[in-house]
Amino acid sequence: MKNIYSAAQKFLQAQIKEIEKRIPKVVAKEPNSLYEPCSYILESGGKRLRPLLVLASAKAVGGNHKSAYHAALAIELLHNFTLAHDDIMDNSDLRRGRSTLHKKYDVNTAILTGDILIGLAFESLLKEKNKNIKSIVSTFTKAIIEICEGQSLDKDFELRENVSINDYKKMIYKKTAALFEMSCSIGAQLFTNSTKYIKAVSVYGKNLGMAFQIQDDLLDIMADEKEFGKSIGTDLLEGKKTFLLISALEKAGLDDNASLLKIFRQKGIDKNEIEQYKNLYIKLGVVKEAEKEIKNYTHLALKSLSSLPDKSGKDLMIWIANSLISRNR
Repeated sequence: MKNIYSAAQKFLQAQIKEIEKRIPKVVAKEPNSLYEPCSYILESGGKRLRPLLVLASAKAVGGNHKSAYHAALAIELLHNFTLAHDDIMDNSDLRRGRSTLHKKYDVNTAILTGDILIGLAFESLLKEKNKNIKSIVSTFTKAIIEICEGQSLDKDFELRENVSINDYKKMIYKKTAALFEMSCSIGAQLFTNSTKYIKAVSVYGKNLGMAFQIQDDLLDIMADEKEFGKSIGTDLLEGKKTFLLISALEKAGLDDNASLLKIFRQKGIDKNEIEQYKNLYIKLGVVKEAEKEIKNYTHLALKSLSSLPDKSGKDLMIWIANSLISRNR
């Protein structure tokens, strides 16, 4: 098993290098005022997770991953569009340990950069000469709509006192898991018409995305800031309805409940209060509850892979899931 995971890790590292080799070519254009910020956000690191899901899913259904690079790159471009606009809406200072796009340049530049990244994403996707391209573009477009709806729900929740765990899960499906689901679905659609295989990788992607977002909520308060690559406690500072906050509200007694309600009634807290709320989350048991949810969704993701035909592709997807559940950033 160790040898299998080692091979999977080496393969995925090679694919990351291939994707990063292709990125500069996409933005080697004029005007520089537009494409330099594109280059800045695209070359600022990141896990390249979503394009890897395209390539791994392609392999898992028996396809040739080397024929899926245009689609993989399209999804990385789309993902960076979401980051550029999310950072503006969240007023974030750091992304991947560096200044966010709107802080390094300005808000207008960051908005325009996000816009062009969508165009470049479609341009890259349409380079795939594939008989299923209409269905693939439809899947891609549907995910963009879901992502925007999810971001809107996320902002709406900041103004609502009553947000349930079910409301939260609907939001994170749209905002985060839909992109994971789409990445896997497109990887499969490039090489198969089997609804069974396409559904299998899509279910994997959806559940992995759910686990990923709950893990992100957890890391926002529990991670080491240097390893995480962005400021810790930003969800609390902005009054965001996370899995931890919603769960804490459901479990809290009268005094703790009043303290938690203050987070979004005041639209956030002071930075010096972050540690206090971290300790409250631990006391109420919601940190352990989040960890349990992450494991449950990861289990559901892995369970869906059993029917897929290519063992090496499945091993890649298993390795990705297991690495995400133990990540620190």
